Amino acid sequence: MRTTYMPFEVPSGRQIRVIMNTDAKNEADDQFAIAHALLTPRFQMKGIVAAHFGTERVADSMLASFEECERVLSLMGEAGQVPLLKGATSSMPDEQTPVLSEGAQLIIREAMSDDPLPLYVVFLGPLTDLASAYLAEPAIADKLTAIWIGGGAWPKGEWEYNLMNDIHAANAVMASPIPLWQVPRNVYSKIRVSLAELALKVKPCGELGEYLFTQMIELNDRLGRSPGRFPKGEMWSLGDSPVVSLLLDEQPYDYELKPAPRITPDMHYVHHQNERLIRVYHDVDARFTLEDMFAKLALFASGQRQR
Repeated sequence: MRTTYMPFEVPSGRQIRVIMNTDAKNEADDQFAIAHALLTPRFQMKGIVAAHFGTERVADSMLASFEECERVLSLMGEAGQVPLLKGATSSMPDEQTPVLSEGAQLIIREAMSDDPLPLYVVFLGPLTDLASAYLAEPAIADKLTAIWIGGGAWPKGEWEYNLMNDIHAANAVMASPIPLWQVPRNVYSKIRVSLAELALKVKPCGELGEYLFTQMIELNDRLGRSPGRFPKGEMWSLGDSPVVSLLLDEQPYDYELKPAPRITPDMHYVHHQNERLIRVYHDVDARFTLEDMFAKLALFASGQRQR
């Protein structure tokens, strides 16, 4: 049985099922969201799915994500306790053709189960596995809620990395009846954290905290040698972490229901209909998100030391 080292329990009636889909080796922030989710007692983690992030950086990005997820699970003593599955190895070739994977099959299986707990499927990268699961089994649409860290700022849209890696999948999901919470780029970027803050509040948290901090510093240093606006040198955005905090408190005054757009190849939004609505966040609570994560990492490290 999984242990989170939290000094409290969440009533069974308030627990939820969660599947996390993550392009974990893309940058350095997915790892924080994975650890945060695994330390959250409200979540019954039904699986982590490794996602692709194109071929620009590595030949097999899904496998790189899979191996990074294995590393985080091992550091947390969760290897073999939480199912880890492989997602699609590439984006969809068009909006009608699924790229089936172990991850897509997990989504279908959990959605079609008779478990009464609500199911949330959260995406820290492209929507390939969700779109593929839906195209393979449309009946899942009213049996889960999806949260996506992705897409450009409303109302016009813009270049955004997670969207770029599968525009076809995003359009398939937008056109579906799947309940969708979108946290676009201008919103997820609000989870700003300084490297000094991470050195003080994350690095001391045992082997896990050391790894989370070190892998970010290594990537920060490596990317910082090249020209460009990212990273900025002394800060990062833990933009994937709202998938955890929004499932603790959905911030009902910080989103609007908007007609789902169609997305062009250059990642702009075309507002073409008024019937299919999605939830679009215009704010996330950075303080709540970060402090909950810091507290859980510290409690986890303290519990490990006492073993």
